[in-house]
Amino acid sequence: MSDDLESRTTDGATARTADGPLLVEDVLLLLFQPDSGTIAGENILFYVLGGAVLGDLALTGRVEVHKHGALSTRVHAVGDPSSPDEILAPALSHVSEKPRNLQTILAALGPHLREPVLDRLIERGDVNRERGKLLGIFPTARLALGSGRRAELMIKVRVALIDGEKPEPRIAASIALLSASGTLPQFHREIPWSGDVSNRGHELERGDWGAAAASDAVTRTMAAVIANSVIAATILPRT
Repeated sequence: MSDDLESRTTDGATARTADGPLLVEDVLLLLFQPDSGTIAGENILFYVLGGAVLGDLALTGRVEVHKHGALSTRVHAVGDPSSPDEILAPALSHVSEKPRNLQTILAALGPHLREPVLDRLIERGDVNRERGKLLGIFPTARLALGSGRRAELMIKVRVALIDGEKPEPRIAASIALLSASGTLPQFHREIPWSGDVSNRGHELERGDWGAAAASDAVTRTMAAVIANSVIAATILPRT
């Protein structure tokens, strides 16, 4: 099944979405470190992006999670089965076949998301891929910011984490995924690290979104996705 998922992810993955950037795009853009041209949390990035894709589907009412026995959480497709975006299509198709274990979905989707999502950011102009030559001979490529969208997102993240304002659902989900991945301390220059910032991040992980939550079902689904995305990153093999 994973081979099929890979082919469906890469075919046309850079097609634009009419509804603007996805949650998974926002998460990868926030994780991009402009000073170094690198992406924070590369070691568990696959599963964080997998969680963000499921988050996109949850926020649009396409999936929900339900307990299956004492130890398993399964993802169920609900509502319109058609895909709202090429990047989300493999996940929705995978879940639409039958309810699946959340960690299994993350393991199947995660390894195939980095490049198509990065390509989408480059296509939108939010990130540039600067090409050059080392010693005038060897081709090199470096990532650099291409727009002000990351700065706009970071302002919203700062307001939520430092000022304590209730963020909109997409920002709440983005912060929750960053917090659960353990990457928030790496943003110290932009968001001074403190116990309060850590605690607020953990609150958002648990679904404490206040009025921002679209519904109890969305909050419950996002909390399960966020928790399991990091569990998958630490206990499942990377392929």
